[in-house]
Amino acid sequence: MNPARKLKKESPLDCPVDVTVAGISLLLLMIGIVMVGSAAMEISARIYGDPFHLFIKHVVYVAISVGVAALLITVPVRSWQQIDWVLLLLSFTLLIAVLMPGVGRTVNGSTRWISLGFATIQGSEFVKLFAIVYISGYLVRRREDINESVVGFAKPLALVSLMVLLLLEQPDFGASVVIVASVMGVIFLAGVPLRHFLPIITIFVVITFVVASWKPYRLERITSFMDPWAHQFDGGYQLTQALIAFGRGEWFGLGLGNSIQKLFFLPEAHTDFMFSILAEELGAVGAIIVILAFAILVLRALLIGKRAQNQGYDFHAYLAFGIALLLGIQAVINIGVNIGLLPTKGLTLPFLSYGGNSLIISCALIAMLLRVEYECRDVVNDQVTEAKARG
Repeated sequence: MNPARKLKKESPLDCPVDVTVAGISLLLLMIGIVMVGSAAMEISARIYGDPFHLFIKHVVYVAISVGVAALLITVPVRSWQQIDWVLLLLSFTLLIAVLMPGVGRTVNGSTRWISLGFATIQGSEFVKLFAIVYISGYLVRRREDINESVVGFAKPLALVSLMVLLLLEQPDFGASVVIVASVMGVIFLAGVPLRHFLPIITIFVVITFVVASWKPYRLERITSFMDPWAHQFDGGYQLTQALIAFGRGEWFGLGLGNSIQKLFFLPEAHTDFMFSILAEELGAVGAIIVILAFAILVLRALLIGKRAQNQGYDFHAYLAFGIALLLGIQAVINIGVNIGLLPTKGLTLPFLSYGGNSLIISCALIAMLLRVEYECRDVVNDQVTEAKARG
Protein backbone atom coordinates (compact mmCIF):
# COMPACT_ATOMS: atom_id res chain seq x y z
CA MET A 1 0.00 0.00 0.00
CA ASN A 2 1.18 3.47 -0.82
CA PRO A 3 2.28 5.02 2.53
CA ALA A 4 1.25 8.48 1.41
CA ARG A 5 -2.25 7.23 0.55
CA LYS A 6 -2.50 5.40 3.86
CA LEU A 7 -1.39 8.50 5.77
CA LYS A 8 -3.89 10.70 3.92
CA LYS A 9 -6.72 8.27 4.61
CA GLU A 10 -5.97 8.08 8.32
CA SER A 11 -5.10 11.73 8.90
CA PRO A 12 -7.63 13.91 10.75
CA LEU A 13 -6.45 16.74 8.53
CA ASP A 14 -8.10 15.11 5.51
CA CYS A 15 -11.64 16.49 6.04
CA PRO A 16 -12.42 18.66 2.99
CA VAL A 17 -13.69 21.58 5.09
CA ASP A 18 -13.18 22.84 8.62
CA VAL A 19 -15.92 21.11 10.60
CA THR A 20 -16.15 23.82 13.26
CA VAL A 21 -16.57 26.71 10.82
CA ALA A 22 -18.94 24.87 8.47
CA GLY A 23 -20.98 23.34 11.31
CA ILE A 24 -21.53 26.56 13.23
CA SER A 25 -22.35 28.48 10.05
CA LEU A 26 -24.98 25.92 9.07
CA LEU A 27 -26.36 25.93 12.63
CA LEU A 28 -26.77 29.71 12.54
CA LEU A 29 -28.39 29.53 9.10
CA MET A 30 -30.89 26.93 10.35
CA ILE A 31 -31.71 29.01 13.42
CA GLY A 32 -32.16 32.01 11.13
CA ILE A 33 -34.61 30.13 8.90
CA VAL A 34 -36.73 29.10 11.89
CA MET A 35 -36.67 32.54 13.49
CA VAL A 36 -37.48 34.43 10.27
CA GLY A 37 -40.41 32.06 9.77
CA SER A 38 -41.65 33.04 13.22
CA ALA A 39 -40.74 36.74 13.39
CA ALA A 40 -41.86 37.67 9.86
CA MET A 41 -45.21 35.90 9.89
CA GLU A 42 -47.38 38.84 11.00
CA ILE A 43 -45.76 41.53 8.86
CA SER A 44 -45.76 39.17 5.88
CA ALA A 45 -49.49 38.54 6.29
CA ARG A 46 -50.22 42.26 6.57
CA ILE A 47 -48.16 43.39 3.57
CA TYR A 48 -48.41 40.43 1.20
CA GLY A 49 -51.53 38.62 2.43
CA ASP A 50 -49.48 35.46 2.93
CA PRO A 51 -47.87 34.73 6.33
CA PHE A 52 -45.18 32.60 4.67
CA HIS A 53 -44.19 35.02 1.89
CA LEU A 54 -41.09 36.43 3.59
CA PHE A 55 -40.19 33.00 4.99
CA ILE A 56 -40.18 31.49 1.49
CA LYS A 57 -38.09 34.38 0.17
CA HIS A 58 -35.63 33.89 3.03
CA VAL A 59 -35.29 30.17 2.25
CA VAL A 60 -34.59 31.08 -1.38
CA TYR A 61 -31.96 33.60 -0.21
CA VAL A 62 -30.34 30.93 1.96
CA ALA A 63 -30.25 28.50 -0.98
CA ILE A 64 -28.68 31.15 -3.24
CA SER A 65 -26.17 32.08 -0.52
CA VAL A 66 -25.10 28.47 0.00
CA GLY A 67 -24.76 28.10 -3.78
CA VAL A 68 -22.56 31.20 -3.94
CA ALA A 69 -20.46 29.82 -1.07
CA ALA A 70 -20.07 26.47 -2.86
CA LEU A 71 -18.80 28.34 -5.93
CA LEU A 72 -16.45 30.68 -4.06
CA ILE A 73 -14.84 27.90 -2.04
CA THR A 74 -13.32 26.64 -5.31
CA VAL A 75 -11.58 29.99 -5.96
CA PRO A 76 -7.90 29.97 -4.89
CA VAL A 77 -7.04 32.62 -2.31
CA ARG A 78 -4.30 34.04 -4.52
CA SER A 79 -6.97 34.96 -7.08
CA TRP A 80 -8.49 37.42 -4.59
CA GLN A 81 -5.07 38.92 -3.99
CA GLN A 82 -4.56 39.46 -7.71
CA ILE A 83 -7.81 41.42 -8.15
CA ASP A 84 -7.85 43.40 -4.89
CA TRP A 85 -7.49 46.72 -6.74
CA VAL A 86 -10.37 45.74 -9.05
CA LEU A 87 -12.55 45.14 -6.01
CA LEU A 88 -11.51 48.54 -4.65
CA LEU A 89 -12.68 50.22 -7.87
CA LEU A 90 -15.88 48.19 -7.76
CA SER A 91 -16.47 49.38 -4.19
CA PHE A 92 -16.34 53.03 -5.21
CA THR A 93 -18.48 52.29 -8.26
CA LEU A 94 -21.21 50.79 -6.07
CA LEU A 95 -21.02 53.59 -3.49
CA ILE A 96 -21.22 56.30 -6.14
CA ALA A 97 -23.90 54.57 -8.21
CA VAL A 98 -26.28 54.23 -5.27
CA LEU A 99 -26.21 58.02 -4.79
CA MET A 100 -27.06 58.76 -8.43
CA PRO A 101 -30.66 59.90 -9.09
CA GLY A 102 -32.72 57.17 -10.70
CA VAL A 103 -30.29 54.45 -9.65
CA GLY A 104 -30.40 54.37 -5.87
CA ARG A 105 -33.56 53.26 -4.10
CA THR A 106 -34.61 55.04 -0.90
CA VAL A 107 -36.26 53.12 1.95
CA ASN A 108 -37.02 54.68 5.36
CA GLY A 109 -34.94 57.75 4.51
CA SER A 110 -31.80 55.82 3.52
CA THR A 111 -30.57 55.38 -0.05
CA ARG A 112 -28.65 52.12 0.21
CA TRP A 113 -30.04 49.91 -2.53
CA ILE A 114 -29.51 49.67 -6.29
CA SER A 115 -32.57 48.32 -8.05
CA LEU A 116 -31.97 45.85 -10.89
CA GLY A 117 -35.63 45.18 -11.52
CA PHE A 118 -35.60 41.52 -10.49
CA ALA A 119 -33.47 42.16 -7.39
CA THR A 120 -31.83 44.89 -5.31
CA ILE A 121 -28.17 45.21 -4.38
CA GLN A 122 -27.05 46.77 -1.11
CA GLY A 123 -23.64 48.08 -2.05
CA SER A 124 -22.41 48.55 1.51
CA GLU A 125 -22.61 44.80 2.17
CA PHE A 126 -20.28 44.06 -0.74
CA VAL A 127 -17.99 46.95 0.16
CA LYS A 128 -17.32 45.34 3.56
CA LEU A 129 -15.91 42.26 1.85
CA PHE A 130 -14.03 44.20 -0.83
CA ALA A 131 -12.41 46.51 1.74
CA ILE A 132 -11.01 43.56 3.69
CA VAL A 133 -9.62 41.93 0.54
CA TYR A 134 -7.99 45.20 -0.52
CA ILE A 135 -6.41 46.00 2.85
CA SER A 136 -5.07 42.43 3.07
CA GLY A 137 -3.39 42.79 -0.31
CA TYR A 138 -2.05 46.24 0.54
CA LEU A 139 -0.49 44.99 3.78
CA VAL A 140 1.35 42.30 1.84
CA ARG A 141 2.60 44.66 -0.89
CA ARG A 142 3.50 47.64 1.31
CA ARG A 143 4.51 46.00 4.56
CA GLU A 144 7.83 47.89 4.80
CA ASP A 145 6.24 51.28 4.06
CA ILE A 146 3.58 50.72 6.72
CA ASN A 147 6.13 49.72 9.34
CA GLU A 148 8.57 52.53 8.61
CA SER A 149 6.37 55.60 8.17
CA VAL A 150 3.02 57.04 9.17
CA VAL A 151 2.46 58.08 5.53
CA GLY A 152 2.53 54.47 4.35
CA PHE A 153 0.12 53.59 7.13
CA ALA A 154 -2.21 56.50 6.31
CA LYS A 155 -2.54 55.79 2.55
CA PRO A 156 -5.01 52.89 2.78
CA LEU A 157 -6.88 54.64 5.57
CA ALA A 158 -7.37 57.63 3.27
CA LEU A 159 -9.17 55.35 0.81
CA VAL A 160 -11.22 53.84 3.62
CA SER A 161 -12.12 57.36 4.78
CA LEU A 162 -13.40 58.15 1.30
CA MET A 163 -15.55 55.01 1.44
CA VAL A 164 -16.90 56.13 4.79
CA LEU A 165 -17.80 59.57 3.45
CA LEU A 166 -19.78 57.98 0.62
CA LEU A 167 -21.48 55.62 3.07
CA LEU A 168 -22.47 58.52 5.32
CA GLU A 169 -24.14 60.19 2.33
CA GLN A 170 -26.57 57.27 2.06
CA PRO A 171 -26.59 57.42 5.17
CA ASP A 172 -25.24 54.13 6.56
CA PHE A 173 -23.42 54.89 9.79
CA GLY A 174 -23.49 51.26 10.96
CA ALA A 175 -21.66 49.93 7.90
CA SER A 176 -19.12 52.76 8.25
CA VAL A 177 -18.30 51.71 11.81
CA VAL A 178 -17.97 48.04 10.83
CA ILE A 179 -15.65 48.77 7.91
CA VAL A 180 -13.39 51.18 9.83
CA ALA A 181 -13.17 48.91 12.88
CA SER A 182 -12.45 45.82 10.76
CA VAL A 183 -9.76 47.52 8.66
CA MET A 184 -8.09 48.99 11.73
CA GLY A 185 -8.24 45.59 13.40
CA VAL A 186 -6.57 43.84 10.46
CA ILE A 187 -3.81 46.47 10.41
CA PHE A 188 -3.28 46.00 14.15
CA LEU A 189 -3.17 42.19 13.90
CA ALA A 190 -0.71 42.51 11.00
CA GLY A 191 1.80 43.88 13.51
CA VAL A 192 1.88 47.57 12.61
CA PRO A 193 3.88 49.50 15.26
CA LEU A 194 1.71 50.98 17.98
CA ARG A 195 3.34 54.41 17.56
CA HIS A 196 1.78 54.62 14.08
CA PHE A 197 -1.49 53.11 15.15
CA LEU A 198 -2.47 55.25 18.15
CA PRO A 199 -2.52 58.72 16.49
CA ILE A 200 -4.65 57.50 13.59
CA ILE A 201 -7.11 55.61 15.74
CA THR A 202 -7.45 58.65 18.01
CA ILE A 203 -8.35 60.78 15.00
CA PHE A 204 -10.90 58.21 13.84
CA VAL A 205 -12.52 58.04 17.27
CA VAL A 206 -12.87 61.83 17.37
CA ILE A 207 -14.27 61.95 13.83
CA THR A 208 -16.71 59.14 14.66
CA PHE A 209 -17.98 61.04 17.68
CA VAL A 210 -18.38 64.25 15.66
CA VAL A 211 -20.19 62.48 12.82
CA ALA A 212 -22.42 60.61 15.28
CA SER A 213 -23.59 63.87 16.82
CA TRP A 214 -23.72 65.84 13.55
CA LYS A 215 -27.16 64.78 12.37
CA PRO A 216 -30.15 65.39 14.68
CA TYR A 217 -31.47 61.83 14.32
CA ARG A 218 -28.07 60.35 15.30
CA LEU A 219 -27.87 62.64 18.34
CA GLU A 220 -31.41 61.61 19.26
CA ARG A 221 -30.41 57.94 19.07
CA ILE A 222 -27.50 58.57 21.45
CA THR A 223 -29.59 60.48 24.00
CA SER A 224 -32.47 57.99 23.83
CA PHE A 225 -30.03 55.10 24.16
CA MET A 226 -28.69 56.54 27.41
CA ASP A 227 -32.19 56.64 28.94
CA PRO A 228 -34.64 54.81 26.63
CA TRP A 229 -37.50 54.75 29.13
CA ALA A 230 -37.55 58.56 29.20
CA HIS A 231 -38.12 58.47 25.40
CA GLN A 232 -40.16 55.27 25.16
CA PHE A 233 -42.73 56.75 22.77
CA ASP A 234 -40.28 58.44 20.37
CA GLY A 235 -36.51 57.92 20.02
CA GLY A 236 -36.32 55.12 22.57
CA TYR A 237 -39.33 53.16 21.32
CA GLN A 238 -37.44 50.38 19.51
CA LEU A 239 -35.02 49.84 22.38
CA THR A 240 -37.71 49.71 25.07
CA GLN A 241 -39.75 47.22 23.03
CA ALA A 242 -36.61 45.12 22.50
CA LEU A 243 -35.91 45.12 26.24
CA ILE A 244 -39.51 44.11 26.93
CA ALA A 245 -38.98 41.14 24.58
CA PHE A 246 -35.93 40.06 26.59
CA GLY A 247 -37.85 40.38 29.84
CA ARG A 248 -40.78 38.34 28.57
CA GLY A 249 -38.48 35.54 27.39
CA GLU A 250 -36.93 34.98 30.82
CA TRP A 251 -34.66 31.90 30.90
CA PHE A 252 -36.32 29.44 28.52
CA GLY A 253 -38.57 31.62 26.39
CA LEU A 254 -42.24 31.59 25.48
CA GLY A 255 -41.79 28.99 22.76
CA LEU A 256 -41.49 29.29 18.98
CA GLY A 257 -44.21 31.44 17.48
CA ASN A 258 -45.40 32.80 20.83
CA SER A 259 -43.71 36.20 20.70
CA ILE A 260 -45.94 39.18 21.43
CA GLN A 261 -43.45 41.86 20.44
CA LYS A 262 -43.39 40.75 16.81
CA LEU A 263 -47.10 41.67 16.57
CA PHE A 264 -46.20 45.17 15.33
CA PHE A 265 -44.89 46.32 18.73
CA LEU A 266 -41.22 45.95 17.74
CA PRO A 267 -40.31 47.44 14.33
CA GLU A 268 -37.88 45.48 12.12
CA ALA A 269 -38.53 42.33 14.16
CA HIS A 270 -37.32 40.07 11.33
CA THR A 271 -34.21 42.11 10.46
CA ASP A 272 -32.33 44.41 12.85
CA PHE A 273 -34.14 43.22 16.00
CA MET A 274 -34.27 39.53 15.21
CA PHE A 275 -32.15 38.78 18.30
CA SER A 276 -34.80 40.27 20.61
CA ILE A 277 -37.50 38.02 19.15
CA LEU A 278 -35.15 35.06 19.48
CA ALA A 279 -34.59 35.89 23.15
CA GLU A 280 -38.34 36.25 23.71
CA GLU A 281 -39.18 32.89 22.14
CA LEU A 282 -36.09 30.86 23.11
CA GLY A 283 -35.17 32.71 26.30
CA ALA A 284 -31.80 33.68 27.70
CA VAL A 285 -30.57 30.13 27.12
CA GLY A 286 -31.25 30.35 23.38
CA ALA A 287 -29.67 33.82 23.19
CA ILE A 288 -26.54 32.61 25.00
CA ILE A 289 -26.23 29.64 22.62
CA VAL A 290 -26.27 32.01 19.65
CA ILE A 291 -23.69 34.30 21.29
CA LEU A 292 -21.43 31.31 22.03
CA ALA A 293 -21.78 30.13 18.43
CA PHE A 294 -20.58 33.50 17.13
CA ALA A 295 -17.75 33.56 19.69
CA ILE A 296 -16.51 30.11 18.66
CA LEU A 297 -16.77 31.00 14.96
CA VAL A 298 -14.76 34.20 15.38
CA LEU A 299 -12.16 32.49 17.57
CA ARG A 300 -11.76 29.69 15.05
CA ALA A 301 -11.30 32.22 12.23
CA LEU A 302 -8.59 34.00 14.24
CA LEU A 303 -6.83 30.69 14.88
CA ILE A 304 -6.95 29.88 11.15
CA GLY A 305 -5.41 33.28 10.44
CA LYS A 306 -2.70 32.73 13.03
CA ARG A 307 -1.80 29.36 11.56
CA ALA A 308 -1.60 30.87 8.08
CA GLN A 309 0.65 33.63 9.43
CA ASN A 310 2.95 31.07 11.07
CA GLN A 311 3.25 29.28 7.73
CA GLY A 312 4.23 32.51 5.96
CA TYR A 313 0.95 33.00 4.09
CA ASP A 314 0.42 36.63 5.03
CA PHE A 315 -2.45 37.39 2.66
CA HIS A 316 -4.30 34.28 3.83
CA ALA A 317 -3.76 35.35 7.43
CA TYR A 318 -4.92 38.94 6.97
CA LEU A 319 -7.98 37.77 5.04
CA ALA A 320 -8.92 35.35 7.84
CA PHE A 321 -8.40 38.09 10.44
CA GLY A 322 -10.60 40.43 8.43
CA ILE A 323 -13.37 37.85 8.08
CA ALA A 324 -13.28 37.18 11.82
CA LEU A 325 -13.49 40.89 12.59
CA LEU A 326 -16.26 41.60 10.07
CA LEU A 327 -18.52 38.86 11.41
CA GLY A 328 -17.60 39.47 15.04
CA ILE A 329 -17.95 43.25 15.05
CA GLN A 330 -21.26 43.20 13.18
CA ALA A 331 -22.65 40.53 15.52
CA VAL A 332 -21.46 42.45 18.60
CA ILE A 333 -23.01 45.71 17.36
CA ASN A 334 -26.33 44.08 16.47
CA ILE A 335 -26.59 42.21 19.78
CA GLY A 336 -25.38 45.30 21.66
CA VAL A 337 -28.14 47.38 20.08
CA ASN A 338 -30.75 44.75 20.93
CA ILE A 339 -29.81 44.59 24.61
CA GLY A 340 -29.33 48.34 25.01
CA LEU A 341 -25.53 48.52 25.22
CA LEU A 342 -25.17 50.50 21.96
CA PRO A 343 -27.21 53.16 20.14
CA THR A 344 -29.60 51.92 17.46
CA LYS A 345 -27.99 51.20 14.07
CA GLY A 346 -29.32 49.59 10.93
CA LEU A 347 -27.18 46.45 11.01
CA THR A 348 -28.42 42.91 10.52
CA LEU A 349 -27.29 39.89 12.53
CA PRO A 350 -25.13 37.72 10.21
CA PHE A 351 -26.74 34.43 9.10
CA LEU A 352 -29.92 35.03 11.14
CA SER A 353 -31.60 38.26 9.98
CA TYR A 354 -33.81 38.44 6.90
CA GLY A 355 -32.06 39.94 3.89
CA GLY A 356 -30.51 38.47 0.75
CA ASN A 357 -27.46 40.72 0.49
CA SER A 358 -26.41 40.13 4.09
CA LEU A 359 -26.83 36.36 3.75
CA ILE A 360 -24.86 36.19 0.50
CA ILE A 361 -21.93 38.16 1.93
CA SER A 362 -21.95 36.20 5.21
CA CYS A 363 -21.82 32.90 3.33
CA ALA A 364 -19.19 34.27 0.95
CA LEU A 365 -17.01 35.20 3.92
CA ILE A 366 -17.34 31.68 5.32
CA ALA A 367 -16.47 30.16 1.93
CA MET A 368 -13.31 32.27 1.71
CA LEU A 369 -12.39 31.36 5.28
CA LEU A 370 -12.85 27.66 4.51
CA ARG A 371 -10.64 28.06 1.44
CA VAL A 372 -7.93 29.74 3.51
CA GLU A 373 -8.05 26.89 6.02
CA TYR A 374 -8.04 24.26 3.26
CA GLU A 375 -4.98 25.69 1.52
CA CYS A 376 -3.03 26.03 4.78
CA ARG A 377 -4.06 22.52 5.84
CA ASP A 378 -3.04 21.18 2.44
CA VAL A 379 0.46 22.55 3.05
CA VAL A 380 0.56 20.74 6.38
CA ASN A 381 -0.58 17.51 4.71
CA ASP A 382 2.14 17.82 2.09
CA GLN A 383 4.78 18.42 4.75
CA VAL A 384 3.62 15.42 6.79
CA THR A 385 3.51 13.21 3.70
CA GLU A 386 6.99 14.32 2.68
CA ALA A 387 8.36 13.67 6.17
CA LYS A 388 6.73 10.24 6.19
CA ALA A 389 8.20 9.39 2.80
CA ARG A 390 11.68 10.39 3.97
CA GLY A 391 11.30 8.25 7.07
